[in-house]
Amino acid sequence: MGSDQVHSWILITSQAVSTVWRITRAFVMMAVSLLTASLCYFRRLHLYLGHRLKWWIGYLQRKFKRNLSVEAEVDLLGYCAREWKGETPRAKLMRKAYEELFWRHHIKCVRPVKRDNYDALRSVLFQIFSQGLSFPSWMKEKDIVKLPEKLLFSQGCNWIQQYSFGPEKYTGSNVFGKLRKCVELLKMRWTEFSGMRDYHKRGSMCNILFSDAILEYKLYEALKFIMLYQVTEMYEQMKTNKVIPSLFRLLFSRESSSDPLSFMMNHLNSIGDTCGLEQIDMFILGYSLQVKIKVFRLFKFNSRDFTVCYPEEPLRDWPEISLLTENDRQYHIPVF
Repeated sequence: MGSDQVHSWILITSQAVSTVWRITRAFVMMAVSLLTASLCYFRRLHLYLGHRLKWWIGYLQRKFKRNLSVEAEVDLLGYCAREWKGETPRAKLMRKAYEELFWRHHIKCVRPVKRDNYDALRSVLFQIFSQGLSFPSWMKEKDIVKLPEKLLFSQGCNWIQQYSFGPEKYTGSNVFGKLRKCVELLKMRWTEFSGMRDYHKRGSMCNILFSDAILEYKLYEALKFIMLYQVTEMYEQMKTNKVIPSLFRLLFSRESSSDPLSFMMNHLNSIGDTCGLEQIDMFILGYSLQVKIKVFRLFKFNSRDFTVCYPEEPLRDWPEISLLTENDRQYHIPVF
């Protein structure tokens, strides 16, 4: 009997241990399965969130880059290496021209400018604002906000109603009000930037302003109108046999710009829409804003036209700003 009891207790213990082991093993296997499933889930979640985060970062970067019309400074020779690869004669010429800028003219960086039909106006205005330049002397004497009213009513330029705002075509009776708002914005912004003494603050404000396309285009249309006003003034002086700068006589000698109306219809209205500024337009812009616009024309490397100034003979106290171009159509901002 004692032997049977021992055998019975051993059997019961063995069965209990086996049962506990099966339960424990099942629990462990279930835990391992749950842990494996959890790890797989979190891994997939991590990959999904990483993918979505990467997509959003890329989207925001693309959106920011698209909206910022004047990009940050980049190394000049590095920019050249990216833009002009290969061994074509054109690429070799451009690389030599960029090296000339770097070594002889001490230009170390460049600010790429958005490529559209406003880029010349954008490059000039950005530097005026970023350098905090003051109003031209003639603008200090006259309230430029009243210039649209002066042309329309005082000088009887009814044809100004055919003015086009870049891609926007004929606007009729709304022209006067829209021009006034554009010129008001230019005056307000120019006053703000010229009053800032902190260079870094001006730079930050420029980055904000030149990432707002709507405000930008209003400023460029105001510059176009300032050019038209100067052309009209010079035309009136020429009719009274007064001495005017030779560049305006050259302008009026062309059939397509023999008077302010033809200049506006055949040239000015296209700026921002189908074309940018021509060389004679650059002369008028520099004269109107009283700045010396120095342009490095890289495609004219090793010729006397490699560097040109608009206008050619500015007054001594006019500040100088610089541009570089590879083709006289797109302009960028060199940084010395």
